Amino acid sequence: MLVTPSSPPSAPVEDAKPLPAEPPSHNGGGRDQPLVSIIIPAFNEAAMLPSTLAKVCRYMLQLETQYRWEVVVVNDGSTDRTAQVAEDFAAGRQGIRVVHHPRNRGLGHALRTGFQHSLGRYVIVLDCDLSYAPEHIGQLLDRIQHSHATIVVASPYATGGQVSDVPWLRRTMSRWANRFLAGFARCNLSTLTGMVRVYDGPFIRAVSLRARGQEISPEIIYKGMLLRAQIEEIPAHLDWGLQHEAGKGRNSSMKMLPHVLSTIMSGFIFRPFMFFMFPGMLLAALAVYADVWMLIHFYDAYLPLVEHEWIMTRGSLAVAHAYQAYPHTFVIGGLSSMLSVQLISLGVLSMQSKRYFEETFHLVSSMYRHSRDHGQG
Repeated sequence: MLVTPSSPPSAPVEDAKPLPAEPPSHNGGGRDQPLVSIIIPAFNEAAMLPSTLAKVCRYMLQLETQYRWEVVVVNDGSTDRTAQVAEDFAAGRQGIRVVHHPRNRGLGHALRTGFQHSLGRYVIVLDCDLSYAPEHIGQLLDRIQHSHATIVVASPYATGGQVSDVPWLRRTMSRWANRFLAGFARCNLSTLTGMVRVYDGPFIRAVSLRARGQEISPEIIYKGMLLRAQIEEIPAHLDWGLQHEAGKGRNSSMKMLPHVLSTIMSGFIFRPFMFFMFPGMLLAALAVYADVWMLIHFYDAYLPLVEHEWIMTRGSLAVAHAYQAYPHTFVIGGLSSMLSVQLISLGVLSMQSKRYFEETFHLVSSMYRHSRDHGQG
């Protein structure tokens, strides 16, 4: 059963009061059972939200002998009836809480709000359209309990995972975006952009997050890696068939160009020096190629000038003749050499800056956890 009393219509999140450290127990289970917080961000989801909440609640009733649980709905400034629909569903039900943003602030901010208002030992994020069925909740909880991981990701691209009724272009872009990020992150995860995950509650509430949009998912993975978190994934089924059956005809909220830019920026966060080193090395190779041709043209122009007595005179004339005949070779060689040196230098500096940031982030996070635990003690 549910654990915390239903709240009255919630104030905007900026004015919300601090939540109690521990929710009250109820008849469905003992306080020794771990509390699970389920976060559902919602933006203009009035039509689908009641069905989603009903399905999640029905599924969690099946797990009441193992877990206590709560549902935190984050209304991210919806302009339809999402706020009222959520409040109506929460009325008279224990453990359903609704937090409102006065305006739309993006997925990242909605998740950060949900994390801050969660109370659970485990925190699960679900999408409002249930493209991952509620049954994934039990699978995620089983894995994090048995492996003692910090983060467990539901991955449709892992071995045994499935993707159904997702448009080909969206599916292809998502798969390659995750391969791109996995390569830059140098990890064995097949999905870094997926939102449906289970987190260790104290960890996700303590980690400092800044993303406002969909890039929050790679950011959490990145900062989890910095803090030496154990990150695992389970095969999952990403299914858009429910939306099609409901007649909603889901249009992807992931716009192509913003998603591409977001993926590139997330890759930059993982390994920024590669964005400088790789083009720098390509330009260096081009510079070497152009410089070889410069030498060849210089030598061809130098040979006919043997009648000049002074070597410096012959060299100057040879350079002038070669440049006059092949100016593009000199221009390309000079510019590519200069740019390659600059880009490689920036790559080295970014590598150094990234290491400084990682050390600082790890140190500050460790100090924060220590002070928090000491204060609780």
